[in-house]
Amino acid sequence: MSSPDAPTRGPARFGPYVIAGILLAIAIVVPLFVPAYSLDEPRLAGMPFFYWYQMMWIPVTAALVGTSYRLVTKEDRRRREAVRGATGAGEER
Repeated sequence: MSSPDAPTRGPARFGPYVIAGILLAIAIVVPLFVPAYSLDEPRLAGMPFFYWYQMMWIPVTAALVGTSYRLVTKEDRRRREAVRGATGAGEER
């Protein structure tokens, strides 16, 4: 069992967290800017732009959130493996 002072994760790289934050900000802020899409034209299969534009953002937001999750999960896994590799190498001696 590890001691309470032993780190569970290595140092973080800020890049994946910044990219994930930007992707999540896009998914939140862009649909909130209603004047950009409060139009009737162009229509898609008879549906006004206002409705189909909002519906388009559902899969786009899902993709952005999924990408953010993968970035953060991958970085967390790398940080955990960095600590395991450092402690594992020290214990083998």
